[in-house]
Amino acid sequence: MENLTQKLLKTHLVSGKMVKGEPISIKIDQTLTQDATGTMAYMQFEAMGVKQVKTELSVSYVDHNTLQSGYMNADDHAYLQSVASKYGIYFSKAGNGICHQVHLERFAKPGKTLIGSDSHTPTSSAIGCLAIGAGGLDVAKAMAGIPYRLTMPEIVEVRLHGRLNHGVSSKDIILELLRKLSVKGGIGRIFEYTGDALEHLSVYQRATITNMGAELGATTSIFPSDEITREFLKRQGREKDYVELKADPGATYDDVVEIHLDTLVPLAACPNSPDAIKTIQELEGTKVDQVAIGSCTNSGYEDMMKAAAILKGKTIAPNVSLVVSPGSRQVLLKLIESGALATFIHAGARILESACGPCIGMGQSPKSDGISLRTFNRNFYGRSGTLSAGIYLVSPEVAAASAIQGVISDPSKLEYEDQFEKEPVIIDDSLIYAPSKDPESVEIVRGPNIKPIPVNTPMPDQLEKKVVIKLGNNITTDHIAPAGAKVLPYRSNIEKLSTFVFENNKEHFDQVCKENHGGIIVAKENYGQGSSREHAALAPMYLGIKAVICCSFARIHKANLINFGILPLTFEDPEDYESIEDMDDLILDSIHDLYQNRTLEVYNVTKDKYFKVHCDCTDEDLDMIMAGGALNYIRNQQGTF
Repeated sequence: MENLTQKLLKTHLVSGKMVKGEPISIKIDQTLTQDATGTMAYMQFEAMGVKQVKTELSVSYVDHNTLQSGYMNADDHAYLQSVASKYGIYFSKAGNGICHQVHLERFAKPGKTLIGSDSHTPTSSAIGCLAIGAGGLDVAKAMAGIPYRLTMPEIVEVRLHGRLNHGVSSKDIILELLRKLSVKGGIGRIFEYTGDALEHLSVYQRATITNMGAELGATTSIFPSDEITREFLKRQGREKDYVELKADPGATYDDVVEIHLDTLVPLAACPNSPDAIKTIQELEGTKVDQVAIGSCTNSGYEDMMKAAAILKGKTIAPNVSLVVSPGSRQVLLKLIESGALATFIHAGARILESACGPCIGMGQSPKSDGISLRTFNRNFYGRSGTLSAGIYLVSPEVAAASAIQGVISDPSKLEYEDQFEKEPVIIDDSLIYAPSKDPESVEIVRGPNIKPIPVNTPMPDQLEKKVVIKLGNNITTDHIAPAGAKVLPYRSNIEKLSTFVFENNKEHFDQVCKENHGGIIVAKENYGQGSSREHAALAPMYLGIKAVICCSFARIHKANLINFGILPLTFEDPEDYESIEDMDDLILDSIHDLYQNRTLEVYNVTKDKYFKVHCDCTDEDLDMIMAGGALNYIRNQQGTF
């Protein structure tokens, strides 16, 4: 008897054994990129010398860098459109919507595999598609026909029972799971949802849950493909893509979590972590300055309609700024037809374009010390653009209720209609462009902000480097390579981007690295959580970082470090972390012996003390690290670069 995850992995298995903890490789059917990560991914794809993508479908979305405060973002968009046309990739233009919302609506298919250069790619797993977030280089490799490598995860069954009460949202389901398990609770795991509650959860509600599974650190999360999936695809004009997919009766799992939906209450993730959970009742009455409804987590038609139902006939409080960003142009058109857009405007909302916007730090930064309620998936320190702001993650219902009352408010206490007409059938693909039928005639457009990919050097057998920064627990990719309107335009210019690395943790970090010819990063648990952005490995590599030593890594970031030739090492004894200080001088000797023995003895010259570290990598991982990264390795293997 097999569970759904096992079935999907089995049908796509290329190498390895499906044994927990063992390395496997799977065939990838679909890929997606977004513009913040896509430019570099396609530059890497070009470097491989492949003439056309080898996937069933690849889509390039523009949804992050849409502010266009200078020429840089527009340059990237022109590059992305020309590359897509030349290499067989569909292109979703700026304004068409957020990649995960659009992909769920128009492209994701039950039973297919998908990887995307965005950590919230698992959104598409809401319809039985095995969707995984990955670094851009892994996506480039998949487009070149190279199987995707991962460690066979644990498969956890999440049994959902009962029905949600009035005012309680599917957002509260995933917040409850984060409360139970923490942001580290999904590392090395896939969450598979089952139970009688599924018949009451729409695809949009499921997508909120699979989207925020990324905040658990999960490889992915997945729902079965059932009659609710069929109905969703039918309304998208894609019923032919439907196939029933579910676990066999009696299928087994590595672990089980049970959640009774009728016991849930409205929740919020408090600053500055998605697992800092409190009930709305505990927070009720806290003054609110800003409310933002949207993001790839909660910008579907149903989310918008629930917020509109609460706002109908009312006006936002004078102290509140309310912004609304529908997830796709298609959703926006449906809101216009249903009258909900007028409801938002009458209530005092500002309507933003269908894009990531404030979620990625592109505008709408709160005021100093402000309180912002957001229906987003992340509230990492500084991500909003205002370091002193308090960012809370909430459901659309909590957001709308709080916008009216000016304080954090419980929507379950309000009377509003939470049932509405079925979603209008509006299909608009006018801003999705098919690739050229004459690719040889397409010229790639490269603006002055698009710089060559930095090339790493092979890993020496001995390193002597300083600890250029010592960090704590749960360091995110936002800490390493910040998001926001100031930084995102330089995602295709690593030299410039590197000047922002750790800017909120250590002043002039880039200069420290240059003065010391690179160095070593030391951190505690869950280093690199959050976004899939490979720039959090690529920019440090450019600065000469050769190793990261910590207590544990987030999955995608560890893979990105390997892809760019940086040694990912973990303390054999976590207590050794305490003995290291900023700017200590470390010597790593006999690095090439890691093939025989995955342990290294490190000498702290400054403290005159030895400690041991472990390298949890496969031989192929080590091949890439020793070559100075995956591109060097591929060049050495295939003779193309």
